[in-house]
Amino acid sequence: MPSQEFEQVVELLKSFPDTSDLSFEEQRKGMEQNTSQLPVADGVTCEPITIGKLPAEWIVPAEILNDTVILYLHGGGYCIGSMDTHRSLVSFLSKSAKAKVLLIDYRLAPEHPFPAAVEDATAAYRWLNSEGHSPERLVIAGDSAGGGLTIATMLNLKETGDPLPAAGVCLSPWVDMEALGGSAKTKADIDPMVQRDPLLRMAKAYLGGADPKTPQASPIYADLKGLPPLLIQVGTAEILLDDAKRLAEGAKAAGVEVNLEVWDDMVHVWQFFVSMVPEAQKAIEGIAEFIRKHVG
Repeated sequence: MPSQEFEQVVELLKSFPDTSDLSFEEQRKGMEQNTSQLPVADGVTCEPITIGKLPAEWIVPAEILNDTVILYLHGGGYCIGSMDTHRSLVSFLSKSAKAKVLLIDYRLAPEHPFPAAVEDATAAYRWLNSEGHSPERLVIAGDSAGGGLTIATMLNLKETGDPLPAAGVCLSPWVDMEALGGSAKTKADIDPMVQRDPLLRMAKAYLGGADPKTPQASPIYADLKGLPPLLIQVGTAEILLDDAKRLAEGAKAAGVEVNLEVWDDMVHVWQFFVSMVPEAQKAIEGIAEFIRKHVG
């Protein structure tokens, strides 16, 4: 049974006005405002840096267990979201995993359509390699669109012959630009976070005319063979439930080690509320355990 804290968050989400018809610029401002009060975890510092022209931030916990580094790719449908909106979530992940996290502000659509986000995430990963962070100590993680981008980045690295990271973590991943999964309709009445039509609007903006079945845009169509172990977390109260399930099925069929966690009653990226919801705290602890298992 969901906690009282979780139920309160859901009620809060349901009270927010529908902003899907607003411009992406207005949606970005709204998301920044709605997340501005989320705290950074105690003892975690945030250090702005620039990788070429890419804004980024080192999220550093007070206690670092080893030289593991997580490259984190934020969600927001490739059109909204930023380091500012996801700093809280990432700080708690950093603290729990006892690992440094590189959080990046990849370019957003429609100003910078596909494959700009993939290019930026790939560049950040290669920069980490060039700075002495070996692939076997690296993890790529992300939520929603960032979860799909996690897979897309690893696919791009595989295609270009770059060494792959030790593991990947996908939170409520969006991996189908056409939203063809059955849950896109069957879960619509209970998902307070994401709906199909606004998602398709973001997909159109991101694709910029590209085929929605392009593997690095919709990784469910990709050859996933050779990818590192994956942790996929998804809730039963979200329209992207089937995205996660189909991604896991495809990865397993390709021989990839996959840990699919389906959480009863949880909404899209419930981990976002880690500062106040016990189910989110437990999920983050599980991610940290997965990372420690696969990175040492």
